[in-house]
Amino acid sequence: MSTKPLRVLVLVCSTRPGALGPAVGRWLIDAIAPRAAELGVELLPVSLGDLALPFLDEEGEPGAGVYQHEHTRRWSATVDAADGFIAVTPEYNYGMPAAFKNALDYLGREWAWKPMGFVSYGNTSAGTRSVQHAKQVVTTLRLVPLGATVALRIADQMHDGRFRPDAGRGAAAVGVLDELVRLAHALRPMRERVRPASRPAPLPGSYVRTLTPDDAPDVLVLQRCCWVEEALANDTLAITALEESLEQVRAWLATWRTTGLWRDGRLLGMVRTRRVADDWHVGRLGVVPDLRGQGVGRWLLREAEAAAEAGCRRVVLSTGARSERNIRLYQAEGYRTESSDATTTTLAKPVPADVPRLTGVPAGA
Repeated sequence: MSTKPLRVLVLVCSTRPGALGPAVGRWLIDAIAPRAAELGVELLPVSLGDLALPFLDEEGEPGAGVYQHEHTRRWSATVDAADGFIAVTPEYNYGMPAAFKNALDYLGREWAWKPMGFVSYGNTSAGTRSVQHAKQVVTTLRLVPLGATVALRIADQMHDGRFRPDAGRGAAAVGVLDELVRLAHALRPMRERVRPASRPAPLPGSYVRTLTPDDAPDVLVLQRCCWVEEALANDTLAITALEESLEQVRAWLATWRTTGLWRDGRLLGMVRTRRVADDWHVGRLGVVPDLRGQGVGRWLLREAEAAAEAGCRRVVLSTGARSERNIRLYQAEGYRTESSDATTTTLAKPVPADVPRLTGVPAGA
């Protein structure tokens, strides 16, 4: 399971003046906020009325993700940044509000592989038919509706326009959040693979993307498991990758361009790069121990080299002075020793004039 925090949008779906949705939304956030804090979840209330989305006015298909209007781009960015949703919805004539359907129809990829829970309200049916209607729509968008729901009868829960909380309904709301969080973590690899910034990698089912400071917990775990071998080879624990704190990892992720290789939500390997004068520096090349010898490290190294900026003359990297396996790999890739002391060996090679991106993993790395 990923260690990243989750962002959950609480969508208040009614736009009718005087609607009960805002009161129900406030109750919901108050009821689940303590549990959200325990789970590391950010709750973001969003009123569809405040979005001021006109009826769908984009010429292109939403699935194409090419938007002409600023209101669509804002809505796209909001949904794209979320990991899950709880819709607070009334029932209008056996169905969901038109504003809710319209907001769903605006987008495509942004919804995919994210869980959606429902808190409904109404009279006789407590809004449950609205949820039945909505589930048909959201599954088509590859949203995953929860089994847990909360259904509120207005006559039982509202008094003078205010929601009357009770322990049972509050516990049910927490149950919705708990299920949503479990699903959001489980679905994260699915939704990351459809993000525009992700691209396929050579291992079956894997993908690569640029790492951000939000990935610091996963990077910290990867470093701790990868650089133990370096410590053993060099007979020292004084290795930066083993000593860094979470905040230190987060800080360098903000300044280096770091590529991560993922599969099923697990960070399998990484490499970081940046320019220093006319040199292209490569570092923190690491692969999980169970994938050693399958060419993953060599593939990541060549990806790092291919990213060298125009004008760079050399690719430069360092490893432990006694890390013979690493040194053999780098020498096989054309690197030559620039300097070496008791602890560190620095190697370099000219930036290749044309480095094609690989589509497969060479054997023997």
